[in-house]
Amino acid sequence: MSEQSPAEDTREEHADALPEYAERVIEVAERIPPGRVMTYGDVAEWLEEGGPRQVGRVMSLYGGAVPWWRVVRADGMLLPGHELRALAHYRSEGTPLKEAARSAEGHLPRIDMRRARWDGGACAVGHT
Repeated sequence: MSEQSPAEDTREEHADALPEYAERVIEVAERIPPGRVMTYGDVAEWLEEGGPRQVGRVMSLYGGAVPWWRVVRADGMLLPGHELRALAHYRSEGTPLKEAARSAEGHLPRIDMRRARWDGGACAVGHT
């Protein structure tokens, strides 16, 4: 049989479409204001679905075109492998940082989570 089945045609049409959960995670990341952050767990809690690992997976696969540096680890550590790029964004946006202790490896600052964390309050109307 040389014709494609309808299921194959449908898969090809939607090959570029994000999974629904990924779309929702990306939408939240896009709403975080400059200079503020949400943790992976915060995003999952906001969506009332998934958890930090699921959000992290979505961001690693699909987050490159959105402000990925605004979705962070709960401890405020910069994303391994992307520290300098993220730090440049944080500094340009005025994200509150805690300077690293001299004994800290690499002397990289952390995000000041107490001051930088955003609860999504300004976009409560758009809460999904």
